[in-house]
Amino acid sequence: MIKLAAGRIAYFACVLFFLSLVTFVLMKLAPGDPVRAVLKADEGAVSAVDVAAVKEKLGLNMPIYEQYARWFAGVLRLDLGQSYTTGRDVVDILMERLPATFFLMAGAMLVVVLTAVPLGILGAKYQGRWPDHISRLIALLGISMPTFWLGLLLIYLFSYHLNWLPVMGGGDLLHLVLPSLSLGFVMAPEYIRLLRSGLLDTLSQPYIRAARGRGIPEWRITVNHALRAALLPVISLFGLSVGSLLAGSVVTESLFGWPGLGSLAMEAFTQRNYPIIQGYVLFSGLCIGLANLLSDISLGYIDPRIRCAKGREA
Repeated sequence: MIKLAAGRIAYFACVLFFLSLVTFVLMKLAPGDPVRAVLKADEGAVSAVDVAAVKEKLGLNMPIYEQYARWFAGVLRLDLGQSYTTGRDVVDILMERLPATFFLMAGAMLVVVLTAVPLGILGAKYQGRWPDHISRLIALLGISMPTFWLGLLLIYLFSYHLNWLPVMGGGDLLHLVLPSLSLGFVMAPEYIRLLRSGLLDTLSQPYIRAARGRGIPEWRITVNHALRAALLPVISLFGLSVGSLLAGSVVTESLFGWPGLGSLAMEAFTQRNYPIIQGYVLFSGLCIGLANLLSDISLGYIDPRIRCAKGREA
């Protein structure tokens, strides 16, 4: 496990370096001028002296490689720079918005678990019968709907038509219901499919038939034996889901006015606030890498065969 973790951490560090480099270059190639955004040039005329002063203050008058070296040296010190618009440290801004995004991700994963586990089990236990058809129909609906479209439908039904839930903001848990449903329901189909196929494969194994022959109750066979083996691909998918959650949260948070990292990123794109965009992308890469590392380690502990094979590869 130590060799596995060390290999993954080294690979992860290289990925973060190239991610930081690509993000920095793309931000410089993106259309728009951050200096004009800082000076609010659209609201009135600005002089060349003002533009030069802001460029010097932000370090934008240096060659691009010097700008990157200066920024990356700050990253190594956990300093992601300052916001162009407010002058606050980017790290402080990200940490301020992180809890809201964490709660949204937790709510979405709760929706995934409550949806995928029972539907996946029902689809496998009643293969070819009406519970299986319902399970696959729900999965098809979920995978066919974009997050923003489902969010608009939920807003119309539960907020506008029934007036049960609030639409915008992040005041309490009621504000979390609709964004969690819209984000989680779109992610659930892949988990339903994997869990169903994994259970179908596991329930046909000889050791499951032997357990039935010993008179072990069917629910114990499903939960204690079959479900544990079927969860292996699901755990692998979780590491990838963190990226989907972060990407989906940009749309969902903007739609519902949820004050998390996704809405912060949209505001930064609008304002050409490059330090926040770069910090968000780097932080997202960090979260995805850590989630994949934890999923690999979890798989190693659950299945010794994976642990031994990956340990030899590392």
